[in-house]
Amino acid sequence: MDYIISFVVGGLICVLGQLLIDKTNYTPARILTGFVIAGIVLTALGIYKPFADFAGEGAAVPISGFGYLMASGTEQAIRENGALGILTGPLTAAAGGICAAVAGSVIAGLLSSSKEK
Repeated sequence: MDYIISFVVGGLICVLGQLLIDKTNYTPARILTGFVIAGIVLTALGIYKPFADFAGEGAAVPISGFGYLMASGTEQAIRENGALGILTGPLTAAAGGICAAVAGSVIAGLLSSSKEK
């Protein structure tokens, strides 16, 4: 049942993003940024954690989960390191994902060839 809930919730988040692309004049970059900020704000309001606990990876995998991850890392780092945690928390929490994205991009760039249009 956890897989079904994750699939449905993640799909609904993606549907929301697609509707924003289709029905508004927002660029995909603005929508992406909006989802990250929404994850941060919902975490600060205490809403995203119960949502993530319910939805599992369906709430963690979409880009709003990245905002949740950074905000959660900041909260934890502030508790452990004080104000310095504001700077170190988000990057520490998201380091694995950021590293994987950069490494994947480098590998894809090396394996593909550019073509003129």
